[in-house]
Parts: sequence; structure tokens; C-alpha cells
Amino acid sequence: MMSTLIEQGKILKKAAQALGTVDTKVKNAALRQVILSLKQHEEHILRENQKDIQNAENNNMKESLIDRLRLTEERIAGMIDSINTIIDLKDPVWRSNDVWTLENGLTVSKMTVPIGVIGIIYESRPNVTVDAFALTLKSGNCVLLRGSSTSLHSNRALVFAIKEGLKNSSISEDVISLIDDSDRAVVKEMLTFNQYIDLIIPRGGKELIDMVVKNATVPTIETGVGNCHIFVDESADLEGAVDIIENAKVQRPGVCNACETILVHEKVANVLLPKLHERISSKVEMRGCTVVQKLINVKEAVEEDWAEEYLDYILAAKVVKDMDEAIEHINQYGTKHSEAILTESYGNANQFLRQVDAAAVYVNASTRFTDGGEFGFGGEMGISTQKMHARGPMGVNELVTVKYTIVGNGQIRG
Repeated sequence: MMSTLIEQGKILKKAAQALGTVDTKVKNAALRQVILSLKQHEEHILRENQKDIQNAENNNMKESLIDRLRLTEERIAGMIDSINTIIDLKDPVWRSNDVWTLENGLTVSKMTVPIGVIGIIYESRPNVTVDAFALTLKSGNCVLLRGSSTSLHSNRALVFAIKEGLKNSSISEDVISLIDDSDRAVVKEMLTFNQYIDLIIPRGGKELIDMVVKNATVPTIETGVGNCHIFVDESADLEGAVDIIENAKVQRPGVCNACETILVHEKVANVLLPKLHERISSKVEMRGCTVVQKLINVKEAVEEDWAEEYLDYILAAKVVKDMDEAIEHINQYGTKHSEAILTESYGNANQFLRQVDAAAVYVNASTRFTDGGEFGFGGEMGISTQKMHARGPMGVNELVTVKYTIVGNGQIRG
């Protein structure tokens, strides 16, 4: 497999040199051809996806994770909508907001340029295949995809459709490549391909991300582990709070921006918690601290629950004495992904926004909006939870680096 991976790397590296200077109109035309191809091959994609769903069901995968794997006509239409959004975005390549002239007459420009070849390692969700391709193409990058074995049939079908679309464009199909070997050893080889890969983005659970960060010699961006919290302040609209928490937990529990823990101010816990429990108990298993257990009939929450990303119909609950305790809890157990406060106090909202350490911080809204599509990016390569280069949903503007161009007329340094 090593020789195959090297060959893929060489082809991508060569393709990246050409793609980096392609005109915006050419890139957008290629994306439109891919849309046509996805529509043309939709039945094939859905048939292949059903094979992955059947295998997942046979292996007793959790329903919330099967939902992440499942493709439908509606979800393929969503992929196409995302590509159309990306087409409409401003090209991030070869732009500059910083141009200045030095005293010696040199003109310096800070220009945006593609990163080159981006590798993405992801689990289950086949829509990432299309998102990653469209975002990297628009930003002038090539992409090496390594999905999980659970979505192998789906990913093969999607990449086939993408390549078929590119054949009808002026851009080479070599700008995208899929590793379809399910051997995990291939991932570790990929992580050390500095000669061919410029950046690796892992998108999945904590185990995958930790493995990539630990073993990669290629630069990486940490993404996606989402132990997300909602804090219900004493001034919150409690009816609205129940709606928001239900949405954040129940709508799609198997995603990284779903709420995993609620923190409730002690002055409203006796009203909020029974209302919430009545609303969601038929779907969600709640686990609570000792104070919560006195108010509603739920299982005890142990220390491990506060740090858990359930990705399931499970919600931990804790009563806190004030906002300072809530912020302390979030900053201790959170994964710097998405956090929310429900409050009618401007001062408390402002303090929460400033003091909570996370990529996305909300006031009076569900955490489920942390998503490249919802933010208007057309999709995302992942949600960065680190602080360098990119943080939050990574769209086209996060997939470029900079180059300084300096124009002179014979200057030499004395």
C-alpha cells in the first residue's frame, strides 16, 4: 500500500501546482459539472450507501451513528446546495488587504495562496467527502480523502461521481484522491507524508483526533470533539430554554455540536428541570448531580459524565450556585467547541461571551448552529477547537496561507 500512497501523493502534488493558479470562473464551472454528475449518479450513490447502512446495522452500530452515515435524496440535495453556496463565495486565493511601500521604495503585499495538498481523515459521514472536495477546490487545494471503513461504499461512489464531473471541466480529476484501503496502518503512513501532504485535518471522535495529533509529522489541525454545554441563568426565559435544550440534544444527538451537559442556576432549577424532564424523558436518558436527583427522577451523574461526549440520547445535568461556577465547570470539562448561555441579562451574557474558552459561544440559541453551512460557508473541513491559524468552522478562507510579494526597482540592502 505504501507504493500506492506515494503514487497518490505525487499525482496530487503535481495537480496542486496547476490548480493553485486556476481562474475563479474555471473552478466554479468545474463545481457546476460536479453538481450535474452528483444528480446523474444519485441512484448509484444511494445504492452504495445502503450497503454501508446494512453493514452498520449488522454490526449493531448505534442508531445515532447510523444516522450520520445515512444518505437520502434530501441529503444529497443538501450537498448540492452547499456546492452552490461555495460557488457564490468570493475566491479566497490571491487576495490582499495589506499592501505598503517601504522608505526604500519596495512595495510589499501580503497575498493569500493555497496551502497545497490537504489530507482529511474522517469517520462515517459521507457528506464530508463532497464538502471537503468543494471547499478545497474553491480554495485552490488538492485533497486526499481517507474515510472510515463504515462508509467505504458511499465514499467510493461519491468520488466516482466527482471525478466524472471533473472530466467534463477544464480541471483535472487528479485534484481529488481517495484512500479506499481500510487498513488502519495506512493512516499512520499518511500522517508522515510531509513530502506530499501540506496539512492534515482529522474529523471524528476523540480517539481518532488524539491518534492523529500524537503520530503526525505533517502539520495538523485539531477538530471536532464536542462536549458542549448550555447554562440556564436565573434570568432565562424558561419556556424558551426548554425548547433550545431539546433542540440542542435531540435534533441530531450524534453530531459534535449537540449539547451533552446542561448547567442550571439553583434559583430556577426547581422549575426548569421538571419542565425539561417532562419534555424529553421519553427520548433522552438524563443523569444528574445529587441536587438534580432531588428534583427529578434520574440516574446519578458520576465524574466521568462531565467529560463525556455521548453522541447519543443522554444528557448530564448539574445545578450550580451562579454563573462563575458554570463558567469554571465549562472551562474545566469543555472541549473548546460550542457553549451557550440562556439569559435575559446583558451583563451576564457579555461576561459569558468573554470568559468561556470555546470556538463558538452562544447567547439564547442552540449549539447546533456551529456548522459551516449554517454560518454561510457552504460547508466545512471541520470545526477547529485549537487556537492557531483557524478556529471554529473551517471554510474556504481558512484553507489558504499567505505569501509576501515584494516588488522593487533595483534596491539592495546596505
